[in-house]
Amino acid sequence: MTADRRMLLVHAHPDDETINNGATMARYVAEGAQVTLLTCTLGEEGEILVPELEQLAADQADQLGGYRIWELRAAMDAVGVSDIRFLGGPGRYRDSGMMGVPSNGNPRAFWNADLDEAIGHAVAVVREVRPQVVVTYDENGGYGHPDHIQAHRVAMGAVAAAADPAYRPDLGAAWTTAKVYWCCVPRSVLQQGIDAMAAAGDTTFFDGATSADDIPFGVPDEDVTAAVDGRAFAAHKDAAMRAHPTQILVDGPFFALSNNLGLEVAGVEYYRLVQGERGPAGPGPEGWEDDLFAGTAG
Repeated sequence: MTADRRMLLVHAHPDDETINNGATMARYVAEGAQVTLLTCTLGEEGEILVPELEQLAADQADQLGGYRIWELRAAMDAVGVSDIRFLGGPGRYRDSGMMGVPSNGNPRAFWNADLDEAIGHAVAVVREVRPQVVVTYDENGGYGHPDHIQAHRVAMGAVAAAADPAYRPDLGAAWTTAKVYWCCVPRSVLQQGIDAMAAAGDTTFFDGATSADDIPFGVPDEDVTAAVDGRAFAAHKDAAMRAHPTQILVDGPFFALSNNLGLEVAGVEYYRLVQGERGPAGPGPEGWEDDLFAGTAG
């Protein structure tokens, strides 16, 4: 890797990266940073939103995972990311499905992965890429999905192990990541979406929630440490979301608001710094960082 600034994002399934970080990735690619995506499963258990492709489902032809590889590549083309990896190689770990469903018991499910083995695969990527910044989920995976929780464990374990010279020297020289961020959404932003939908006469936003407190993945604003303004790249994120048609309904009511609030909100992405030194405050009144690389060296 030759770029002075290098970022590694660790996600559970294809489409998670676009929803959480699409604008961030597009912005940093445009600024010349090296952005690497490490995806842990192929998303084989995902619900299929395209009727003509429903035969790809896990309980039918079970071919959705392969199809989603191509969706992911198209999405990453839209935001400019060319370095796409799969943990242990494509198909090494299978989508576990939502918590408590039968697919959790599949021996190949990521939820059942040998954690030491999975961390070793991730360490190899960290030591090759040598990222100053790693982005992943919080300890609850955002909303409790087992694969998101496991991706968190793998990412955090890999950051620690990669910095230890005694850990698997066969996987490359030790590397210490300067900053680790967890994806998040401030409750104030969720409330803004709820209120805007209600004003438009639609109460379907997040299953009819009327308060951000009712949405499991919202975090208190005081826990947020960074807001990356990627609104200039909202169209890139929109194109990336449209590249995941089996999973994302971009033309749903939230994104169809006449003032394009959906894309406006989606263009700013939020993070919690959990490792490393916080950089200077950005221009907003909240005092949040506006550059995830602030304070890092090449």
